[in-house]
Amino acid sequence: MKKISLVLSMLAVAVYALPCTNLIVGKKASADGSVMCSYSADDYGMFQNLCHYPAGKHAKGEMRDIYDWDTNEYHGQIPEATVTYNVIGNINEFQVTIAETTFGGRPEMVDSTGILDYGSLIYIGLQRSRTAREAISVMTELAEEYGYNSEGETFTICDPNEAWIMEMMGCGPGSKSVVWVAIRIPDDAICAHANQSRIRTFDQKDKKNVMFSKNVVKFAREKGWYDGKDADFNFCMTYAAPDFGGRRWCEARVWSFFNMFGNGMDKYVPYAEGTATDAEPMPLWIIPNKKLTVADIENAMRDHYEGTPFALDKEGDIGGGIWQMPYRLTPLEYEVDGKKCFNERPISTQQSGFVFVSQMRSWLPREIGGVLWFANDDANMAPFTPVYCCVDKAPHCYNTPGADAVTFSKDNAFWMQNWVSNMVYPRYEQMFPSLKAVRDSLDASYFAAQQSVESHAQSLYKQSPAEAAAYLTKYSTEKAQQMLARWQQLAVHIIVKYNDMVVKPEKSGRFLRTANGLAERPQRPGYPTKYAREMLKRGNK
Repeated sequence: MKKISLVLSMLAVAVYALPCTNLIVGKKASADGSVMCSYSADDYGMFQNLCHYPAGKHAKGEMRDIYDWDTNEYHGQIPEATVTYNVIGNINEFQVTIAETTFGGRPEMVDSTGILDYGSLIYIGLQRSRTAREAISVMTELAEEYGYNSEGETFTICDPNEAWIMEMMGCGPGSKSVVWVAIRIPDDAICAHANQSRIRTFDQKDKKNVMFSKNVVKFAREKGWYDGKDADFNFCMTYAAPDFGGRRWCEARVWSFFNMFGNGMDKYVPYAEGTATDAEPMPLWIIPNKKLTVADIENAMRDHYEGTPFALDKEGDIGGGIWQMPYRLTPLEYEVDGKKCFNERPISTQQSGFVFVSQMRSWLPREIGGVLWFANDDANMAPFTPVYCCVDKAPHCYNTPGADAVTFSKDNAFWMQNWVSNMVYPRYEQMFPSLKAVRDSLDASYFAAQQSVESHAQSLYKQSPAEAAAYLTKYSTEKAQQMLARWQQLAVHIIVKYNDMVVKPEKSGRFLRTANGLAERPQRPGYPTKYAREMLKRGNK
């Protein structure tokens, strides 16, 4: 692994869209007793607002239109629930949070006639559920009644007390049926998934911590895909066995998260590398070697395999360009002079539409206990602003009228953060410190204010829960809009400071001027030593 792209020899590499990463933390594995989970919604061309579904009451017979979350294609209708709950982003007013990653699996299992796609299941589940267990029931019952038309999906489903992972696949065109398994993550454990099915064997007698469809084994037997004992049934290996890409581009991200907070992960490197056929698969969860904080999960979502065998800054690796950006071009696999090559795919990636870390706390009033720490764009390139689960209107910068994937708006967080990040990417080593300083300062300010903000909200709550919710809505909006204003300033600062590949000197945030009032002469840093050395090796003089 000494080069940016490794030559693939006799490896069948699947072409993956490779979107999305989820990290999960049980309440006894967190520093403050909260359940936490994260989600990076990654896909090229994706433009995402912070969605909002207000609470409502619906008349008998009222129907709900279903539009595919990915394509906006109309699929049909289902009956609306009598009561629906407030949802902001991927958290609802009861702190239930749902996220996902797509793993694909056997293509013949996709039911193209099904009404419900994975995105619809997520947001309908959030609108109809008070707990994670209830969300699992809602989602699976709907899929079994109306059909599921997406590929294989892994869902993270959490509430302030429990964290679950659920995997679901259709049963083929016209089936209007699904196979699924849901497993509760132990309270003292951490888990992750990243576009590869991870549930293998499961205890079918553990009714408290395991749920599954009645047909999960039977369907595989009918198809001739499994003939062993029910107790030995392996969901992953039967329905979505990992190939090279499933391990190297997907499971390696899980390995990286486990490696940050677990001991003895070196033994799973051969599995994550993707080539050894006899490598031991990683466990579904591990017990971390420390209690994790929201900041830990935010930083984990910014990971680029730093300090690991998959790191992107190895000697001789010029794939990151002159200023060594820890990002790689896609498609991840490509061919040069008849040789098949590939790039690494870390957790943090340039094609993120949005990222969040959800913090769910059982000991606080539900309006206060649930916080969606939200960021548009790449997690590494943006701060996570707090959005409380009681928020009844998305901040303007996260839901800007008129802005979309091909319509820029300086009032929109997605576009302002992409403007800055896309200036930084090609000159990463040079520019990123400027971005990081602002990002970290904002993140630190949110954490510093959290206790006092929530203490005030609790005081208001004793008088009126509605007043507390209004206060937290206002606070969430103010922080988001202040972040946008700061990012607008950062965009201007970066273009002035680094214009024409030089660096204008500054002190205490102000650009320096001569005694005559002109700008000080800029610094010309030239090629970084590491890159210059590689040019020399290649014969440049």
